[in-house]
Amino acid sequence: MYEYFPGNYVWNLGVVATLNSGGLIDEVDRACRPIREAATRGEDAGTPDFLRAWTALTDQLVSQAEAAEKAGHRRTAGQLYFRATNYLCQAERMLSNADPDRLPAYRRVLSLAGKAFELRDPRISRVEIPYRGGSLPAYFSAAPGDGPAPVVVLVNGLDSTKEHMYASSHWAELAARGISCLMLDQPGTGEALRLRGLTARIDAETWAGAAVDYLETRSGVDAARIGIVGWSLGGYYAPRAAAYEKRFALCVAWGANHNWGAVQRRRLEREGERPVPHYWEHVLWVWGHTDLAEFMEYADGVHLDGVVEHITVPFLIAHGAGDRQIPLEYARRSYDQAVNSPKRELRVFTAEEGATEHIGLDHLPHVSSFIADWVADTFAA
Repeated sequence: MYEYFPGNYVWNLGVVATLNSGGLIDEVDRACRPIREAATRGEDAGTPDFLRAWTALTDQLVSQAEAAEKAGHRRTAGQLYFRATNYLCQAERMLSNADPDRLPAYRRVLSLAGKAFELRDPRISRVEIPYRGGSLPAYFSAAPGDGPAPVVVLVNGLDSTKEHMYASSHWAELAARGISCLMLDQPGTGEALRLRGLTARIDAETWAGAAVDYLETRSGVDAARIGIVGWSLGGYYAPRAAAYEKRFALCVAWGANHNWGAVQRRRLEREGERPVPHYWEHVLWVWGHTDLAEFMEYADGVHLDGVVEHITVPFLIAHGAGDRQIPLEYARRSYDQAVNSPKRELRVFTAEEGATEHIGLDHLPHVSSFIADWVADTFAA
């Protein structure tokens, strides 16, 4: 993996994710160069510096976008707003949930994404998924064409948002294959957590079923071909949902999070890498707990043993051979236990081809294309 900040895995992961989600290396370098010293102080200490540097870049791009829009150059403005969304979203992801800058930064991310949709990607719209007396926020990417199209429900991991999904352009890979995409902030992630206080839950089929309910009401959706794809911790959520919500037609674990609870035990022993700064504070916030010891007992229930056996639809597990967060053995365990899937496949990405890091962030387009091809082929079959 490209390591801009030697020895700081968490910051490097953010840089690589940004570059592989439409960021430009010159812009990223100009933002990161002034904070190289801050990176040496550790992943937690320098996060305000990270935000300031990347906000300055965001400000510059927004100024350019506004000028382009005023001149009638809508495509140029949309591209600038797209990259600004990407940069600020990554910077916001680094912050402590107690940081007073976090919510204002995220609200600005939402505004920038809306401008990017309007000017660059008009086939994407903001939607609300009815859920337990309220709703879950999502973005819907409509596949081109007039006929009913299959749909993928794309779900987050521990620290990502629907704006990261948008920046990844996985929805565009699906659209090019005639597939729509619902980019969902499920409980414990993104806007659902930050602005609505909805925390994560083990029974992912509850909110996943609400997403299917919503999709079944939309014209232009082929309700018989709705799949679910989850990256990172979504590699737990998606298989769990597909096991118990039988309306899903396929499932992809984009990173095999077969036993997330056991990974937390390892992290307490300082084994493996962590995805975000202020890690335990972030974890407790996501799951709605305040006591770490009590949470660890709860987290022991976040696993797929005895669950993936209930998956009865095609199931792909995509995992990096060098994933420093989730052991490769978990990918093999998910595959071995999914005995009732009519089409199960384990795809391990190697160092020789790239995409060997966590969810393939070091070569994200390679993994994205592979998954989009697999989904398209499976829907077609």
